[in-house]
Amino acid sequence: MAVKKETKTTEEKEVKVTKKAPAKVAKKVAVEKPVESVNNEIATPVSKLARNDDKKTKTTKNSSLTISVFDISGKEVETMALPEEMFGAKVNPVLMAQAVRVYLANQRQGNASTKTRGEVTGSTRKIYRQKGTGRARHGGVRAPIFVKGGIAHGPKPQDHSLAMPKKMKRAALFSALTAKLAADGVKVISGLETVEPKTKNMVVVLNNFGLSDKRAKVLLVTPANIASVTRGGGNLVGVTITAADRLNTYEILNTKKLVFMKDAIEAMQKVFLKK
Repeated sequence: MAVKKETKTTEEKEVKVTKKAPAKVAKKVAVEKPVESVNNEIATPVSKLARNDDKKTKTTKNSSLTISVFDISGKEVETMALPEEMFGAKVNPVLMAQAVRVYLANQRQGNASTKTRGEVTGSTRKIYRQKGTGRARHGGVRAPIFVKGGIAHGPKPQDHSLAMPKKMKRAALFSALTAKLAADGVKVISGLETVEPKTKNMVVVLNNFGLSDKRAKVLLVTPANIASVTRGGGNLVGVTITAADRLNTYEILNTKKLVFMKDAIEAMQKVFLKK
């Protein structure tokens, strides 16, 4: 009986081995086939991606921002290239909103002030006795509840100014310029300094560009403080004149049309593109 049991166990072991052997071979075959197929499938997309990258690099190198330059009569004279760092930047609405908030906060003077009951001029005597009158107890006639009394919890002088890093300011400015250019809100004029410094002459120039509407805000950017331009357009409603080095995000976003003198763009590059 013992011998028969041994033979059965050996036969069972042989059967188990024969069953497991093909399974291992099948696994090897299953692993080897996808590797070859994947290599063949990956070969073509990699080459396509490389070609696409080459095309992108070529287009970015050759691409440039150009804009038409007009004379004071409204005729196109030439075209000029705009700096891509300033007019081709990434538009960041969150950063622009932060720059606007900082600018408006820095415009606040914070001079509002009121007097407390201790600062108001008047008598400090007790207006009536503490008890026996049936009225509420009071210690002075200049309390906040009385006429000509002090102000409770009123405003006091304080500093509302906020700080913003220089790099963030420039990034917000470039983002605003890019957004304004994309919305077709940028114009470049040459020869504006030759106009006679009179308001009626400046009105004629703006009419040539369709900017005579008083409700449409116009921001005129000059390379420096030019007396003839500021004198001629200083009284125009809806027209704001600023120098290139004072340009900020709030003024750009708060206007409908952004008009540059031709030399103002070069002045902006010297100020905002310093390394």
